[in-house]
Amino acid sequence: MSHSHSSKLSAIVLLAASLAGIAIALYAYLIPLTGVTGSLGALVAIFACVALAIMAFLLAVPKSRVAAISLRVVILVGLIGTFFVGLLLHQWWISVAMVVGLTGLILDMTHTSRQTRPTDS
Repeated sequence: MSHSHSSKLSAIVLLAASLAGIAIALYAYLIPLTGVTGSLGALVAIFACVALAIMAFLLAVPKSRVAAISLRVVILVGLIGTFFVGLLLHQWWISVAMVVGLTGLILDMTHTSRQTRPTDS
């Protein structure tokens, strides 16, 4: 699998997880009787998932090595923070979506490290 194809696949997984997180957080924020309707925490989860979706698009764009590593670190911090927000809000599906996003990020990082590793021939 080529680097660009794998990078796009991992970005798609991260984007899908972010969009699922947006949908779940919007549901929790807007629908009555979710326990967090209109709360600041649900609003933070919405904005965090939107930021993760934007960063998923940036992950698929070719960039320098330093920029790619920096972006991955910011995405990792965003995923961990949003996972924690989902737990605090008792919105377990947001946390599940962030675990799926983490899977996409790990796919991206492992494929990149495989590309840069020297061959043993």
